[in-house]
Amino acid sequence: MRSIDFKLLKNFGYGLACAAFFCAVFFSIADAEEPELVDRIVAVVNDDIISLSELNEIFKPYAERVSSQELPIEEEREMLFKVREEILGQLINQKLTDQETKRLGITVSDKEIDSAIERIKEANLYTDGDLREEILQKGTTMAEYRKHLKEQILRSRLVNFEVKSKIVITREEIASYYEAHKDEYRGDKKYHLQHIMLKVSDVGDDSEKPEIQKKAGAIWEKLKQGEPFEKMAEKYSQAPSASDGGDLGTFKAEDLSPQLQKALKGLKAGEFTPVLDTGEMGYQIFLVREIINSQAKSLEGAIPDIEEKLFKEIVNEKFQSWLEELRQRSHIKIIR
Repeated sequence: MRSIDFKLLKNFGYGLACAAFFCAVFFSIADAEEPELVDRIVAVVNDDIISLSELNEIFKPYAERVSSQELPIEEEREMLFKVREEILGQLINQKLTDQETKRLGITVSDKEIDSAIERIKEANLYTDGDLREEILQKGTTMAEYRKHLKEQILRSRLVNFEVKSKIVITREEIASYYEAHKDEYRGDKKYHLQHIMLKVSDVGDDSEKPEIQKKAGAIWEKLKQGEPFEKMAEKYSQAPSASDGGDLGTFKAEDLSPQLQKALKGLKAGEFTPVLDTGEMGYQIFLVREIINSQAKSLEGAIPDIEEKLFKEIVNEKFQSWLEELRQRSHIKIIR
C-alpha cells in the first residue's frame, strides 16, 4: 500500500486537497477577525482522513451515557478519554479495512444488499414498515442503513478472503480441545418441572407459616389421592406459572438448588416431592413431568461443535494479528 510522507507532501495534488479542506471546512468565516473552528483532522490513514465531526458523531452517545453516571470529575474525564481513544482506534481500523476491500476489488451489489435486508426482516419477523420505523427511531435513514450494511458485508468478505480461507484445524487440535473440555461433552440429566407455590406474605413473621404449611399439606394429600397436578396448580398455586398448570420448564440437575436436587433424587416422571419449605419463596411442591437423559458425546460426535468453536477463536485471533500487521505497514498519524 502506498504511504505518504505528510512532512514533505511531495504529492502536490493531495496537498491542494488538504489545503482546500482546511480552508473550506475547518473554519467558518462568520467573524472576519476571529474565525470559528468547526472541524479539523484528527487522524490520517494512508490516503484518507478522519475528521473531528466524524469521531464526535460516534462518540456523542457514549459520552452522554458516561456523563449520566455522575462520576467524580477526574474519573469521568479519564473514562471519556479512554472511550474516545477506543472509538478513534476502531475508526482507523475501519478505514484500513475499507481501503483493503477497494485494493482487492471486493464489491457488494445493490441486489445483495436487498437480499441481506430481506433476511434481516425474516429473522426478526419484520414487515418493510416495521424495519423502516426502527431505522427512523434510531435516528438514521434507509440510505444510511444500506450504507452501513454494505460496509459490514464488505468487511465480512475481507475477513473471509484474508483470514478464514487460510485457517486449517487439525485433528490433533480437536482432540486436545476435547480432552481439555470433557465436562462439556459428558451426558447430563434434565428435569421438566411443574410446581405449586403457596407464598408467605411476611418473611419476618413466622406466625402464619404453620397455617400455610397445613394448607400445602392438604394439597399434597389431594395429589396423593390422584388429583391432577395441573388443576391443583391452577386452583391453589400463587406463582405466575399457575395459569400454565405450574409449568416451570426444563433445568439441568446441577443448576437446581441443593435442596431441590435432594428432593428429586430417585423420583420418576409423574412423581412429586413432599412439601418443601423454600424460605422466602414459601412452601412448594414440585412434579417431575419428564426426565431427559442426554448421552455423552464421543470425540467423533463432538467434532462439528469443536470445529466451530475453534474456528471462531482462531478467526478472531488471526484477524487481530492481520489487522496489526496492516497498521504497521500503513501510514497512520493521529493529530492531537
